[in-house]
Amino acid sequence: MAVGALECGLLPLTQTAMRFGTVAYHDYQGVAIDLEERESLAQHLGDAEVMFLRNHGLLVASASIAQAFNAVYWLENACRAQVDAMSCQSKLHLPAEEVVKKTNHLYKPSTRRPYGEMEWAAMLRFLDRRDPSYRN
Repeated sequence: MAVGALECGLLPLTQTAMRFGTVAYHDYQGVAIDLEERESLAQHLGDAEVMFLRNHGLLVASASIAQAFNAVYWLENACRAQVDAMSCQSKLHLPAEEVVKKTNHLYKPSTRRPYGEMEWAAMLRFLDRRDPSYRN
């Protein structure tokens, strides 16, 4: 929510943030009961995997639950790092644009593999050992 409330949005301060090349933003329109907002949500999301709902939170659109969890997990970590860095009230160091683009390219599922798919099975095994009641 904090990064979504910042005019600058998500900055490429960390390798994790650079993973998210296309980030969408949607201005807060109040409690989501107006069905007409669906059209602007879809339009603003476009081809992005993640969207900041300004002054509200995050929205993730992925091909699988594993990929969606991975995206929101790492996006939250990138946001936390940004808020921590900004709280120091010191000038931020942004990497060169070509470094950001290269890093984003190397993180693309078409370059590597879909995010989260390998990790998801391990996470479910962990949950099964810890508290299998989530399956109910």
